[in-house]
Amino acid sequence: MTKVLLPLASGFEEIEAISIIDVLRRAGIEVIIAGVDVDIVEGANKILVKSDCLISDITSIDNIDMIVLPGGWGGTKVLAENEKVQSLLKDMDSKNKKIGAICAAPYALEKAGVLKNGFTCYPSVEDEIKTGGYTSKESVVISENIMTSRGPATAICFGLAIVKKLVSQEVYLQLKAGLLADFC
Repeated sequence: MTKVLLPLASGFEEIEAISIIDVLRRAGIEVIIAGVDVDIVEGANKILVKSDCLISDITSIDNIDMIVLPGGWGGTKVLAENEKVQSLLKDMDSKNKKIGAICAAPYALEKAGVLKNGFTCYPSVEDEIKTGGYTSKESVVISENIMTSRGPATAICFGLAIVKKLVSQEVYLQLKAGLLADFC
């Protein structure tokens, strides 16, 4: 079974995290929600989410196909400073495994040195990123093994793009139709 690791840090953007988790699980992808510091993580809008484990419990990326970081500036700052998250991002990239980030989270990829030329993010976050190739014209940008997306309103499209990449075009189209996501 395909596995995706989704680290959650205090201040994460709830719409992004939950939408991505939901879409991926509908596609049959196992999503491991890993709390960065605590097992019950509070989002930017005070919604609590219980994680499956702590990020410190992740000892190997061998059975993980992708890591996806939700945005939210508060959560992103934690992801950008957390040694374990940064180490996992570097390990995933060195093995050419897929990495995703939405909203402010490409900043955490930049801090890890894994963001590739050609990305999107929440408007104004690109000012914090030195990597080139920012675009605001696309909801989802794929550059090598890195997938990025713009923000809360693009979270379902981002989840669907991940499904297309990890599962199949067929499952992507079925989910897109079932979610009434004609805008993706």
